[in-house]
Amino acid sequence: MSFVEILLIGIGLSMDAFSVSICKGLTTKRFSWKMALTCGLWFGVFQALMPLIGYFLGAQFQHYFEAYDHWIAFTLLFLIGANMIRESLFGKDEDASASLDFKTMLLLAIATSIDALAVGISFACIQVKIWSSVLIIGVTTFLFSIFGVRIGNVFGSKFEKSAGIVGGIILILIGLKILLEHLGMI
Repeated sequence: MSFVEILLIGIGLSMDAFSVSICKGLTTKRFSWKMALTCGLWFGVFQALMPLIGYFLGAQFQHYFEAYDHWIAFTLLFLIGANMIRESLFGKDEDASASLDFKTMLLLAIATSIDALAVGISFACIQVKIWSSVLIIGVTTFLFSIFGVRIGNVFGSKFEKSAGIVGGIILILIGLKILLEHLGMI
């Protein structure tokens, strides 16, 4: 996978964290670098850690599904993307108080990075440079989370739904590209 493809995956995966960061920004009257950096670190680290865990889990079982790896990658990315779109359109609003305590941030970081675990499993199927990939995903999420806190503070919840929709579409399109490449159609 190219740098651009990994970056797009990172952007797609970061949209949940971006949405929660917007909600965090909504809870403050004035922009807080402490809140922005805390969200960025929690979400960025977990978005990097989860695909790494998924990659090593997937690598353990890769030989069992090597002939179907492109279908698995496509299916996982499609389901993750479709779920992000569904949640953006029909899901309930995220509960994001101003709290930055350990338990709150841990639960939010895990909840926003579960999709990244499945992406990591798909990475085991399609031969990526895992260390640079998780670094790109983590840094992308870190930056989007900081930006999300700022946007939430300045603009309110205006962009929250569209962020999830865009992220979902990006993941679906990348999954489709992987499938079409392996089928020799592009």
